[in-house]
Amino acid sequence: MNLQMERIRHYCDSLKLPAIATEWPALAQQAASGETSFADFLEQLLRTEQEARALRTRETLLKLAGLPALKRFEDYDFRFATGAPRQQLQELTSLAFIERAENIVLLGPSGVGKSHLAISLAALAVNRGIKVRFITAADLMLQLAAAKKQGRLDNYLKRSILSSRLLVIDEIGYLPFGREEANLFFNVVAKRYEHGSVIVTSNLPFSQWATAFADDQTLTAALLDRLLHHAHIVQIAGNSYRLKDKKMAGTVPVREDKTRQ
Repeated sequence: MNLQMERIRHYCDSLKLPAIATEWPALAQQAASGETSFADFLEQLLRTEQEARALRTRETLLKLAGLPALKRFEDYDFRFATGAPRQQLQELTSLAFIERAENIVLLGPSGVGKSHLAISLAALAVNRGIKVRFITAADLMLQLAAAKKQGRLDNYLKRSILSSRLLVIDEIGYLPFGREEANLFFNVVAKRYEHGSVIVTSNLPFSQWATAFADDQTLTAALLDRLLHHAHIVQIAGNSYRLKDKKMAGTVPVREDKTRQ
């Protein structure tokens, strides 16, 4: 490395341009061997840096999102999940609901792909540079209760719950909440109301949500009022995708799904 190259690297390090520091020699060689103008060379350098920064941003956002796995909307099996409203779900992939601070509620029995769809929408958001947080309802309650006990609830809400433009809460209804937990969950929904989008998944129809929130009809009604005011309700009917192979083999009886909203 000659002195000029060392100076260029120093300037790139000082200006925090790591991609240019790495890629400029190859781009310069290409420009010298062809008829590329100085402006084209500069544009290539700047585009390279911008693309590298965008990639680093997406990688950081993906790490912070806490997704349990990477799921793609294109991989959702609509041929099996005939009870999934494909057109409605396809429209949601535009992510316009996030711009409008609207919510999505995915309802249906276990195994119909609610979590897959929620994760795939979250992954799309991350890919577009949107800050996302994914958490199960059970883990959210544990963390909220711990933060309150330690006297740092407000800080936890601001840092972990309210800072993301999209919050995904998976599996509401699988475990019932006590009264204090129900109040904490209501606090989350109320604070995000009209400020940030929420995606929730649940195996319970709305008429049974009170059973998950300490049988408090008043609190549940207030919670649903805020959650559903600006919401897309996606009702998915059908049998469990996870059990389809066993059902085809006859080891698990096939039953007609009768879950209704």
